[in-house]
Amino acid sequence: MLKKLAGETALYGITTIFGRLLYYALVPLHTAVFLPHEMAVTVELFAYVAVLNVLYTYGMETAFFRFASKDKNPDRYYNIALTAIMLSSAFFTAVIILLATPIANALDYPGTEKFIVWFALIVAIDAVTAIPFARLRLEKKPKQFVFARMTNIVINVVLNFFFLWFCYSVDKGRFLPSLQPLIRSIYTPELGVGYIILANLIANFALFPLLWPMFARFRFTLDKTTFATMWQYGYPILIVGLAGIANQMFDRIFLRNLLPEGFYPGRTSEDALGIYGNVYKLSIFMSLAIQAFRYAAEPFFFSQSEDKNAPGVFAQVTKWFIIICAVIWVGVSVNLDWIAPLLIRKKIYLEGLPVVPILLLANLFLGVYYNISAWFKLTDKTQYGTYFTITAAGITIVLNILLIPVMGYMGAAITFLVSCLVMTVLCYAFGQKYYPVPYQVKSATGYLCFAAMLILIGNYVRIPHQILNIGFHLSLCLLFLAGIWLVEKPQVRRTKTVR
Repeated sequence: MLKKLAGETALYGITTIFGRLLYYALVPLHTAVFLPHEMAVTVELFAYVAVLNVLYTYGMETAFFRFASKDKNPDRYYNIALTAIMLSSAFFTAVIILLATPIANALDYPGTEKFIVWFALIVAIDAVTAIPFARLRLEKKPKQFVFARMTNIVINVVLNFFFLWFCYSVDKGRFLPSLQPLIRSIYTPELGVGYIILANLIANFALFPLLWPMFARFRFTLDKTTFATMWQYGYPILIVGLAGIANQMFDRIFLRNLLPEGFYPGRTSEDALGIYGNVYKLSIFMSLAIQAFRYAAEPFFFSQSEDKNAPGVFAQVTKWFIIICAVIWVGVSVNLDWIAPLLIRKKIYLEGLPVVPILLLANLFLGVYYNISAWFKLTDKTQYGTYFTITAAGITIVLNILLIPVMGYMGAAITFLVSCLVMTVLCYAFGQKYYPVPYQVKSATGYLCFAAMLILIGNYVRIPHQILNIGFHLSLCLLFLAGIWLVEKPQVRRTKTVR
């Protein structure tokens, strides 16, 4: 079972990890072309997109998994879920498009109505394609899933480079001056960061032909009774999702307004948001492992729910998940001094690097929460997920309001860490009551404490010679891997002997 999960995780990881690495190729591009205050609008609006993605799907993806996995004929649930999301997405998107100007003014980004419309279409396509992607996962077709996701990502990245490097350079006369008339007919420098959004939109439209076999199986179906049953299961997931996304995105949505003017000398609030939003992307190294695992784990947990050995399997899965994430935490945190300049081109952005280890750890706890939260989905007690995430969202709101004015974006990072930790602890405590799993808490705590110690050493011990400094930091990573091997080697041997 674990081998099967690992294999599917690896396949989903191809699209997640390689795709994210391709997106990382955009970080040097964006930070080379745009200053932080120019990037602020995309940082904030993409945060709103994350919130809208939850609203647009309103728990139907998980509800589809829940009911289709127990039915020999999943077509009914597929058709009902996709019909509902198509109708609701059309309605929400039409409202946003009609109110684009008031929305842009309310957000204090006048003149960005076009961006608002594009973002609304991006969210609608994300929502409509979510169920076909979910069905690919349910049917254990990771190769088709990977192909569609990767093509979407590659188109997005290629278009970013086309607009923001090729067209930009030709327009400036850096090369191929003979192409200037053609390029100027399709490229408008004044659109600026809008090309980031436009590239995303075009790439999303490409998902329809990529997923056409899944859409060809769709039949428009209205079934109030079945939808009501799915909604009853899914609406707590919606609330959980909203609270969870608020937990993750509140800082970027409100940092610009909560930060006192002049908090960072010589920097505006827009500069601070642009800096924070771009160094935050370095914490996505942790998200790579989390997202790849989640794609494979959700159907795996549902499929194993009736197995008497499931709790032990879940414990082992979570243990190795924490170990892998701890390796990432150490690897990125102690090597930021040479990794970050490779990805972020303008030095002004590097001012925000101290928040990265904190954000990585916060995402680690968020990943643990996703792992251990399987119990309330398997026992149909999804209301507990609501309680946990609402509590975390409340902590996020209160602490951001208290800490951002006095600590800047460091306060936002600490807030995110505290809220993720609280949510994880609550989920574990209640989970042991309703669905006991023998998680190895002492082992996990030991690894995290060892990792934290190495990160502190790596950040406070500086060697003037750059090559020697890099070597020292890499040796800390090797020390952590050696520690894992020494601790886990006996158990690995016992497992092989049993087999």
